[in-house]
Amino acid sequence: MRHNKNFNHLGRQAGHRKAMLSNMASSLILHKRIETTVAKAKAVKQFVEPLVTRSKEDTTHSRRVVFSYLKQKEAVTELFRTIAPKIANRPGGYTRILKTGFRLGDGADMCIIEFVDFNEAYTLGVAPAAAQVEAKPKTRRSRKKSTDAVEDATVVAEKKAPKAKPVQKAAKNTGAKVSNVKTNVGKKM
Repeated sequence: MRHNKNFNHLGRQAGHRKAMLSNMASSLILHKRIETTVAKAKAVKQFVEPLVTRSKEDTTHSRRVVFSYLKQKEAVTELFRTIAPKIANRPGGYTRILKTGFRLGDGADMCIIEFVDFNEAYTLGVAPAAAQVEAKPKTRRSRKKSTDAVEDATVVAEKKAPKAKPVQKAAKNTGAKVSNVKTNVGKKM
């Protein structure tokens, strides 16, 4: 009987289990989906969903609390910068588990755990409000500056080409021989 057994220990000591869940949650945050066993996916879901809820409020305290669980700076910044704006209106249920079959080696039940808002196949082309704001161009001036920079780059490239010719003419007038042939003298083969 399993009365009052609140969570799956996953056959590991407490330290090993915490480290494994932290690493799996960081991988899930960075890659948006991971493949694992169903038991581990359920444990990661319980581990990561409160952290995602915490990331809705971007304060120093909430960042420090999330960092104490994840232990990776890159995962914390990814969570607060890209994931939190997309799930801002969602009240919960940030991840989904999709069963994929059984592993060949030991027959373990395998699945994919992923963030709900980051799978285009299931979102049906509905973009959240945060993505629509980023897709809209900021100003007309910024687009014009980028085209001017390209034109300036071509003008600079044209100006540099004529400067190289007078140097070669001066060398020809003095009788020195200029050759464009590369040699391997002094280089080891």
